[in-house]
Amino acid sequence: MTAIIHPSTKLGSVSLRIRNLAQSVRFYTEVVGLRMLRQHGRIAELTADGKRPLLIIEEVQDLVISQTRTAGLYHFAILVPDREALGLALANLIAHNIPVGQGDHLVSEALYINDPDGNGIEIYADRPKDTWKRDANGEYVMTTDPVDVEGLLALSQGKEWHGLPDGTVIGHVHFHVSDLDKARAFYCDVLGFELTAHYGGAALFISAGGYHHHIGLNVWAGIGVPNTPRNAAGMEDYTIELPSREALEEVVSRIREAGLQVEQRDSTFTVQDPSDIWIRLAVA
Repeated sequence: MTAIIHPSTKLGSVSLRIRNLAQSVRFYTEVVGLRMLRQHGRIAELTADGKRPLLIIEEVQDLVISQTRTAGLYHFAILVPDREALGLALANLIAHNIPVGQGDHLVSEALYINDPDGNGIEIYADRPKDTWKRDANGEYVMTTDPVDVEGLLALSQGKEWHGLPDGTVIGHVHFHVSDLDKARAFYCDVLGFELTAHYGGAALFISAGGYHHHIGLNVWAGIGVPNTPRNAAGMEDYTIELPSREALEEVVSRIREAGLQVEQRDSTFTVQDPSDIWIRLAVA
């Protein structure tokens, strides 16, 4: 039987490569609604609760914006606690004249924007879990319908924007990949995430503990596309948080058994996924 990652596994912070730290700090604080936690050199750590970083951005000299389709970050997703918070976020995006994509996925309502370096961002709110539906194969039913924008904005009327509220977390990450089978083998067979939905041979959604998805994988950029080069804007790493040292060591053991290189740095372990994105494995 294939090993399954601990059901209480969540995602932690996301790190991005960006070109201009001051510009990105303004964007992520004024537009997205995060707050500065600390800054050291060309690195800024941003937070929602004032205690732990959700986003780490690093200014990289001579960084380029990739002009070709590559495997790597599609978007990272910021999960807010409720629809009111999503409505307030939407009103603030509109106030800043930010182009906004949107999608009602049945399990959630989502807004999509890009940062100044083209890194994709989703800001979303989940619907109550007891409303999520599964199909005959046991997979979650998800789609992309229009969001009730007027309803969201009505929730924000008469309320003041104070940025993203406490309880905001990184809900999921979504990647373009060059080979869906290899990505599934790494994330499901090795790390132990479970399949929750798939769309033909083009996209997979996987999670821990029955969430609709902690990770999305797709070949929408093309099969066999190269990975995003290290000198281009994109995701540097992200964190998978396990609930105990034992749960962490079980995952690390599977990585080693698969013949993959894993490095230990203090109390965390790091491994690269097939898209050359570093993953930090840590105890929450």
